[in-house]
Amino acid sequence: MVNCNPETVSTDYSTSDRLYFEPLTPDDVAEVIAAERAACIDGARVIGVIVSLGGQTPLKLSHSLSPELVLGTPVAAIDAAEDREQWSSICSSLGLRQPPGDVALSLAEAKAIVRTIGYPVLVRPSYVLGGRAMEIVYDDSSLTRVMNDLTSAHGSLAREGGVSQSRPILLDSFLEDAIEVDVDAVRDMDGDVFIAGVMEHVEEAGVHSGDSACALPPQTLSDEVIATLHSYTHKIAEALGVIGLINVQYAVKDEEVFVLEANPRASRTVPFVAKATGVALAQVAVRVMMGQSLAALRDDGVVPRATPVPSFVSVKEAVLPFSRFPGVDTILGPEMRSTGEVMGIGESFGIAFAKAQLAAGTRLPDKGQVFMSLADRDKVAGLDLARLLSGLGFTLAATVGTAGYLRAHDVAVATLVGKVGLAEMGVDAVSMIASGDVQLVVNTPSGSGAHEDGALIRGACVVHGVPCLTTLAAGFAAAKGIADTRAQGWRVVSLQELHQ
Repeated sequence: MVNCNPETVSTDYSTSDRLYFEPLTPDDVAEVIAAERAACIDGARVIGVIVSLGGQTPLKLSHSLSPELVLGTPVAAIDAAEDREQWSSICSSLGLRQPPGDVALSLAEAKAIVRTIGYPVLVRPSYVLGGRAMEIVYDDSSLTRVMNDLTSAHGSLAREGGVSQSRPILLDSFLEDAIEVDVDAVRDMDGDVFIAGVMEHVEEAGVHSGDSACALPPQTLSDEVIATLHSYTHKIAEALGVIGLINVQYAVKDEEVFVLEANPRASRTVPFVAKATGVALAQVAVRVMMGQSLAALRDDGVVPRATPVPSFVSVKEAVLPFSRFPGVDTILGPEMRSTGEVMGIGESFGIAFAKAQLAAGTRLPDKGQVFMSLADRDKVAGLDLARLLSGLGFTLAATVGTAGYLRAHDVAVATLVGKVGLAEMGVDAVSMIASGDVQLVVNTPSGSGAHEDGALIRGACVVHGVPCLTTLAAGFAAAKGIADTRAQGWRVVSLQELHQ
């Protein structure tokens, strides 16, 4: 094991025979390989190096290694997944839909792309970890700001050599109101593919997978969509020539599946999938990279015959550090900001979601007042959520537009809330949160202006420890969590008992 991170290196003593606490650079890795070769005796030899279990950094380092030393997925396949032209060509040849987009090296090229595909667009650099420097932009001024930063000699990408022909900026049409889905799979040398898990995100598409909650098994996806996700993942793994783990991210909008990206490596979801299904996924991947077949692993009982569908629900939730950084913008987006993850398991999605929220530091309220501010597109569905919360005994406070819609449909709203900073209603959301009059916030922003306006509300929620939900899906999940825990309570069961 070669690890340069002092926060995690202490855990590696139990997972490797030898641990090198060294910088992850081409020269240092070459020295480690030389040292290992020098230590070989009695005909032993260094067979190869695994680069697909450590995130983006090892993938970059794979280019400094001899191709025959890289175990598992070939370096060329890694490049094909990262290179926009190659990746688009693969998807086109397979008949898979992608959000329209292109690559740019300058602001002028970016504006030309936007004139074709329109706003909003997702702007993201190539070869970055954790969605770093990615952003969703809604207008020309935001695009200018983001592109100037990315292409500047002292900007966000300066330490990585900046923007180049081999590492351009990717611009894709952003699909609003889409459900994002992660799929983890393993492919062996014979072309056999094992779909380990399909995870449905709770938050809106556009929130980095490391910051969003997700459920396994998926809760709202149709059987047809799940079958399509399986089929697409098989095709992508085959086309890339993956040997080992692959993570594919999708967006589902109106029952149509769009491919967002593929990562021919272990994703951060692998430990979650392993705990939720009882399959030792990292071990399976290593065995496959060392030449074992999935068929043999199935015969040995290491891999199940089909994708596991647990009888319980597991929810992964992100742990966010905002409480330690007062004043930091808390809006979630395509750049990952979480510092950890937790997991909740329950008989229903509601109980699992409530457990995960508690583990992440947020206890869902059982009574009190809920403040609602809904985007116009969410008002129809938000009406059902308001009725659910009202039926659970919560009183409602809402902005003028939301309150008018709810009242017009016979939902009682106890308090009208004015815009932040304005006193036309006598009270605004931030002052209500600060005074303890609100126990839960449901705010669904739409567009850059609405996202910016919600920042003050989000910030107040963080400071005062009030749960803040920014999608209707999360709102319905919270309502179900409150209802289910009232009806059933919580049962604590170990992973060993679940998977025995």
